[in-house]
Amino acid sequence: MELKIIEKIRTNNFNDEHVMQKITDMWKNASYVLTDKNENVYGLYHEYESNYKGDYTLCVAVEGRGKSSVAIPDDTKYEVFKVNTNDEQGIFNKWNEIWQKEDENQLNRAYTYDFEKYYPDRNIDIYIAVKKK
Repeated sequence: MELKIIEKIRTNNFNDEHVMQKITDMWKNASYVLTDKNENVYGLYHEYESNYKGDYTLCVAVEGRGKSSVAIPDDTKYEVFKVNTNDEQGIFNKWNEIWQKEDENQLNRAYTYDFEKYYPDRNIDIYIAVKKK
């Protein structure tokens, strides 16, 4: 899969006091470019410094090629988590569940390319790259 980057930031969930503002601003800026309401939109996490406690790059992306695109290998194995979109904190809560599963050794993350997939029907799935057995 190839994803065309619309906006991107570098941040940290635990050591960046402006993390929420950066993420909000990134999505707001990207919304001016995202005009096709019938395409999937991605929140792509990559360039991990270490694990979920380290720095990472977060991008807003759409499927396609561009001067700044990222190719995700077709053989990447994912565990998929469905977000409860009726819950205002659904994405936040799902990430906390993912981190807890990792802390409890129930999720063996690869830390390559993870993404939130936003569907036109407003459903959201989080794809977490896992190590192959």
